[in-house]
Parts: sequence; C-alpha cells; structure tokens
Amino acid sequence: MLIVGLTGGIASGKSLVTRVLRDLGAHIIDADKIVHELLAPGEDAWNEVIGHFGRNIQLPDGSIDRRKLGDIIFNHPDERAWLNQCIHPRVFEAYNHQVRHLSERQPDAIVVMDAALLIETGYHKQMDKLIVVYAGQEDQVKRLMERDRFTLEQALARISSQMPLDEKRKYADYVIDNTGTREASERQTREVFEKLRQESGRRE
Repeated sequence: MLIVGLTGGIASGKSLVTRVLRDLGAHIIDADKIVHELLAPGEDAWNEVIGHFGRNIQLPDGSIDRRKLGDIIFNHPDERAWLNQCIHPRVFEAYNHQVRHLSERQPDAIVVMDAALLIETGYHKQMDKLIVVYAGQEDQVKRLMERDRFTLEQALARISSQMPLDEKRKYADYVIDNTGTREASERQTREVFEKLRQESGRRE
C-alpha cells in the first residue's frame, strides 16, 4: 500500500486533482468529509464546538453554520487553534481507521489523504509521498469570491490563515501547477499518478 498526501491552499484546485486521481483508481480519503461527519448534530465534536462557540453558529436544523464559524476562526487565531486541536486528532484517528481497514481488503491500493492542513498539522510526515497543488493567490481569491461569494477581505483572511503555497511546495514530492488550463492540470495529475503506480509496484 502506498500512502499519499494531497494538499494545497484553499481554492487551489485540489478537487480537480482528487477527481482525476479517483478516476484513475486511487482510493481517496477526504478530510473535509470526515470533518462534516464529526460535526454532525449530536456527535461529541459537535457538542464541544457548540459548547465553546455558542448556539449562534447553529443553523435551524441544528447543524453548524460553517460560514459563521469560519468568520470567527479566520479572524481570531486563538479560536482557530482551539478548533484545530478539537478536530484534527479526531480526523486523523478516523483516517488511520480507514487505512487499516483498507489495508486488509486492498493491500496494494494507492491511498490519497486529501487534507488542506496536512503540513500545518505535521501529519504529512506519515505519508509515503506528498502532492501539493499550486495556484497563484490572485486565482485563489477569484475562485473564493466567485464560488463562495466571499468578500475580498473574507477571501484574504482564509488564504492568510494557511501556510503560503510557495512554502508548502518545498515539502512536496510532486507539485501540480494549477495556474494554467484544466487540461494541463489533468495531464500533470495523470503523470503523477503513473509515477505513484510505479512507486507502488516497487514496494510490492
């Protein structure tokens, strides 16, 4: 089994890369999906987050309004640190559980852990290989404002809360440059997957 980390900045284009890798046969573990499950109403993490931030971050159905929560944590580093400490150990516990289960069923699988804060949390050290998806900050801002209807201030607050992509790419075994066309990004992703497949074969 080959364990691959996939990271990048917010709105850098990770979802495109993830889709191509999945289509090529990689098994994707999505950290954001795990977070959604952890923060479902009634879960332990949900109780802790509501207890800390208050019920004003709840939607009518009891779920957490991620936009309201984001406005708090991306403007208050201490609150962001608290949330990360609450959530991230649980995320990687769930990830490790999935990997153990998958290793029993598909020992030759290429497993991709898709997590925006993989390097910031130090969990990149557990990966056999690391892919960083790169995009220019102007592109990130444009995508956030168009996709999520963020103001310029909101977009910049979210980008600045993460390690700069120029710094992240120093950790990478492979960099996928998403500053060009969709087709170019897809081609780079296919090339990286072929290298991963070859690496996986050498480990068998």
